[in-house]
Amino acid sequence: MKKLGFGMMRLPLADPNDQSRPELDQVCRMVDTFLERGFTYFDTAYMYHEHQSERVVKQALVDRYPRERFLLADKMPMMELTGGTPADQERIFNEQLEKCGVDYFDYYLLHSLQSSHYETAQRLDSFAFLQRKRAEGKARHIGFSYHDSAALLDQILTEHPEVEFVQLQLNYLDWETESIQSRLCYETAVRHGKKVVVMEPVKGGRLARLPQAAEALLKSCHPDWSPASWALRFAAGLSEVLVVLSGMSDLEQLEDNTASLDGAAPLTPAERAVLDQALEQIKAATKIPCTACRYCVEGCPQHIAIPEYFEQYNIEKQVGRADRGVSLSCYNSLILSHGKASECVACGQCESVCPQHIPIIDWLKKVAETFEG
Repeated sequence: MKKLGFGMMRLPLADPNDQSRPELDQVCRMVDTFLERGFTYFDTAYMYHEHQSERVVKQALVDRYPRERFLLADKMPMMELTGGTPADQERIFNEQLEKCGVDYFDYYLLHSLQSSHYETAQRLDSFAFLQRKRAEGKARHIGFSYHDSAALLDQILTEHPEVEFVQLQLNYLDWETESIQSRLCYETAVRHGKKVVVMEPVKGGRLARLPQAAEALLKSCHPDWSPASWALRFAAGLSEVLVVLSGMSDLEQLEDNTASLDGAAPLTPAERAVLDQALEQIKAATKIPCTACRYCVEGCPQHIAIPEYFEQYNIEKQVGRADRGVSLSCYNSLILSHGKASECVACGQCESVCPQHIPIIDWLKKVAETFEG
C-alpha cells in the first residue's frame, strides 16, 4: 500500500458556507486521480461534513469501483455516545455500512479517544464491540484515533492490546509540543508494537501556508517541493507509519500530495536541519494553533464560525502576509450568517471537544477585540 490516504473531511464544497454539500463531480475526479496513481486508502467518519461524508464515499467511490480496488476506514463516533447504550454502537455501525454501501470496513476505529471518550468506551465495552466486528468479518483491522497525552495512550494500549493500530496527530510542528505530544505518542505506539496511521500531517493546511521566511528556507533547499510536501514527507518517513492521511480540498492539492509520496525517501539529516530552521519561523508567526477540524462548530449554541474566525485572526497578526488587511472584510462577511465572536456565551462545549486543546473562549475574546473593537 502506498503511504498516502485520502481523508474525506475537507472536501470541495458546492456552497462554501454549507459543509453538508461536497461538490460531487470534483470529488469524483479526485477519487479517479487518486486511484489511477496507485493509492488506495480512504478515510471517512460518521460526523464529517455534517454527517454526509459517508454518503459521498458511496457516490464517488463505492458505486463507481469494484470493492477490491480500495481500502476503506470508518469510525465509531464516541463523542456522540456520551449518554448512549451498547445497542447504539450496533445501530450506528449498521447505518455506516449502509451509508457507505459496503459489507465491511477494511479499518475500523473508535473515534477520538481522549480521556472522557475513553471512559465512554469502557462503559459501553466498545473494545469488545470492535473485536466482535472483526470476528464477523465486518471490520478487518481494528484500532482507534487519539487526541490526548502519551501517558493515557500507554494506559489504553496496556489495557487493550487487541487493537492493531493507532491513528495519531503527527506533524513536525507538533512533534515536540506539550499539548499534542506527537513524538511521545508515536514512540508509545511503537513500543506497544502498533502501526501508526497519521492524521493532520499538514495541520489542517497550516503547514501548506507558511510565513514567507519559513517558505523561503524550504525553497532554498528544494525549489520544486511545496510546503505541504515537506510535511507529508516528514510523517511518511517514520518507520512504523502505515499511511499518512490528507484531507484534500481540490485536485491541485491531490496531485501535489500524490506526487510527494509516490516512492518518496525519508528526509535526510540535512533536510531535517532545514525543516528545523523553518519550524522556528513558523512558531514565531502563528498565534492560534487551529487545524479547522470543525469539531467545535456543531454544538455551538451561537453558531459561531470558530475556525474561520481563527484563520482570519492568524492572517491579521502574521507579519509579512500579503493578504493582511483583507481579514476584516472576511470577518464582516462571515458574521452575516454566523454569530459574532463577541456573542460567545462561554458554555465550554467547543473546548471540551477540541483536539488541539485550544482555550477557544479566551481566543474568541481576542478575535472580537481585533475585528469588532
